[in-house]
Amino acid sequence: METTDLVLAILHHLLAFSLAGIIAAEFVLVRSEPTAATIRRLAGIDRHYGLVAMAIILVGIGRVAYGLKGWEFYVYNWLFWAKMGAFAVVGLLSIRPTMRYIAWNRGASDPGYRVPAADLAAVRGLVVAQAVVFLLIPVFAAMMARGYGF
Repeated sequence: METTDLVLAILHHLLAFSLAGIIAAEFVLVRSEPTAATIRRLAGIDRHYGLVAMAIILVGIGRVAYGLKGWEFYVYNWLFWAKMGAFAVVGLLSIRPTMRYIAWNRGASDPGYRVPAADLAAVRGLVVAQAVVFLLIPVFAAMMARGYGF
């Protein structure tokens, strides 16, 4: 059981850091008007975003179900639910950028295509919002790890 808990914790942390890196990469790529190659890169990175987010959820469920702390530690802790809420908000904030990346990727097949400035500004703001809300997740996790939230 201790080994299972350790492996799940390691995977969970590595995936969370990966998701932070993906959000950072998206931020860097939308700072200026993207080229066709950048748009393709954004679309690929965003696919990984979805896969990593799903893996975080699955490993997190594993931690709740099979971790040493037991499911009661999580379900009765308001910080756990705050962390889940922050994760959900980050996910919801990612929907519009994903839809824009798909549309931009379709448009990028035309050599004269340019990302509309309003689209780019909106996506940039949403990516920044994701990053800001994402910062709450490790704060809540650190508080939980120290016994707060009951």
